[in-house]
Amino acid sequence: MEPSPAAGGSETTRLVSPRDRGGAGGGLRLKSLFTEPSEPLPEEPKAVEMAFHHCHRDPGPPPGLTSERLQARRQLYAACAVCFVFMAGEVVGGYLAHSLAIMTDAAHLLADVGSMMGSLFSLWLSTRPATRTMTFGWHRSETLGALASVVSLWMVTGILLYLAFLRLLHSDYHIEGGAMLLTASIAVCANLLMAFVLHQAGPPHSHGSRGPEYAPLEDESAQPLPLGNTSVRAAFVHVLGDLLQSLGVLAASILIYFKPQYKAADPISTFLFSICALGSTAPTLRDVLRILMEGTPRSIGFEPVRDTLLSVPGVRATHELHLWALTLTYHVASAHLAIDSGADPEAVLAEASSRLHSRFGFSSCTLQVEQYRPEMAQCLRCREPPQA
Repeated sequence: MEPSPAAGGSETTRLVSPRDRGGAGGGLRLKSLFTEPSEPLPEEPKAVEMAFHHCHRDPGPPPGLTSERLQARRQLYAACAVCFVFMAGEVVGGYLAHSLAIMTDAAHLLADVGSMMGSLFSLWLSTRPATRTMTFGWHRSETLGALASVVSLWMVTGILLYLAFLRLLHSDYHIEGGAMLLTASIAVCANLLMAFVLHQAGPPHSHGSRGPEYAPLEDESAQPLPLGNTSVRAAFVHVLGDLLQSLGVLAASILIYFKPQYKAADPISTFLFSICALGSTAPTLRDVLRILMEGTPRSIGFEPVRDTLLSVPGVRATHELHLWALTLTYHVASAHLAIDSGADPEAVLAEASSRLHSRFGFSSCTLQVEQYRPEMAQCLRCREPPQA
């Protein structure tokens, strides 16, 4: 074989015949050719973020720290520091005042610290990229962190309710009204400060999935739902429950300070406001369970999505429509589209994906296009699911 010029200065190997070089024998030998680089080596193609792609029209949350996660982390760090400082103060104040209500509030602050640390851990975990095992990434760890926060509050509240019940049965305790009043006043200020730090008027500006704040374009009367990071929202609800209890403890401490004989107000306030704290977790618990049970996102209806897909030119029927969420702001959809024989599958796929992204803000859409067949109308698996 005749040698061919090497490309770009790289080392190449070729087979040459000895007869062509005047050598004896008819075998082939291996020869290496080294050439000086005549031009720079071609660079390998780099991954470029495209503004538009056939299946990445609206990408999901990136694996790094988004602006939402950075804001959530800052809020949780600040609230956790404030919570820890005032928790230590309440423990000391409750011990000096012999007040179960103050110790109850301190225990709730301890639960807040633990839940916020768990939320910070879940935020860090959710930044890990997707793998072949965790193909959706770790975004749902935020939801698990919110669930842990709710469960921890329920456990601590149950213990304190038991202790308050014992105090109502036995009156062998004494309360220092002055220390209780001072500590309760500081606790109210601490909870107000934490609520201010964690308060979210709405999610930050984003070009990604709109999630729960989405309102259909056709519905001009719909109002956006104020909702942000799941972990921060759970911590905020947690602090609101503590604030209610702190106000109750403050009222009880004022009563005990001026009327020491009414010391039963201490366990009574613990009992009443612990129940209020449990009730405040109901919305967060409902959303968390809906996500973990792969339920349809609260702000998106099954019928509007189905009707949108059926309105695409060329689509005769749709089945296997599934809507779910990884977090409160990461919504996913998948469906089979049965099209007419004369319809262009690529055009139908592009138009259906565009409508789902623009009208509902799905982070990920997976659509399978297939030819419509009359027997699909009789197929049990192609029927729509019943109303819940």
